[in-house]
Amino acid sequence: MAENWYYVQKGNRHGPVAIEVIEKMISDDELKTEDFVWKKGFENWKKIKEVSEFQVEEKAPEVKAPHLPPEISPRIEVVDFRNLKPDERAIFIRIGSDRGTATNDYGPFSLKQLKQLHKENRINGKTFVFTTGMKEWKLLADLPDYQEIFEELPPVIKESERRVTVRKPFIARLFIQNNKNVYEGICRDISIGGMQILIDDFKGAAGDKITINVHPENTDYHFTASGVVVRILEGNSGFSFRFQNLSDEAKRAIEKYVQEN
Repeated sequence: MAENWYYVQKGNRHGPVAIEVIEKMISDDELKTEDFVWKKGFENWKKIKEVSEFQVEEKAPEVKAPHLPPEISPRIEVVDFRNLKPDERAIFIRIGSDRGTATNDYGPFSLKQLKQLHKENRINGKTFVFTTGMKEWKLLADLPDYQEIFEELPPVIKESERRVTVRKPFIARLFIQNNKNVYEGICRDISIGGMQILIDDFKGAAGDKITINVHPENTDYHFTASGVVVRILEGNSGFSFRFQNLSDEAKRAIEKYVQEN
């Protein structure tokens, strides 16, 4: 079966078409090597010059932009959200950078809820997402099965949008006193006084004393703390937590995190 191809011309997406159509457009100079194309199996849109099927000889030497240093090069992880159970609440989203506003984290959501948020235009391909097993936030459009999940083509992501600085998730592991349950969630709104933790199906209640181990990938911010649950968030999606007897080491870690982020 012939593959379906899509292409971007003058900012508009077109397709599906056969590969021969794109080849002719390239030959007729209607598509340039910097224009984007996509087919099923691509993790995202690619420039024509990056696609092996189109071995185009450049008409003139091209001045290429310098490569990004390895430490800030965009990294796409292979994460298949379809492996999650439909109602398993394990996906966090970061809103703001996709709209040019201050960022905020929400969740956890199930894949079913994520699809509904997308349908309602509350999130889009440029929304950052995170789930267990990922090392950092990634663009929703970079999901390898974006088209199958959301029933549309992934949007074209500009290099400038890929270079947006996104903090790594601030992960907390929670140990409930006198209980063997261990939870893992994402911290937000953190200060010396306390923070909120987004987590699914928290079994605790306001007034519970718990111990947390905050352990982001950057160990400069690692700390442990004890405190009390102040409030359960709407939909049992997490809770507000007030620190008690915070150590000087933990205070320094929090202050550094707040100042640098």
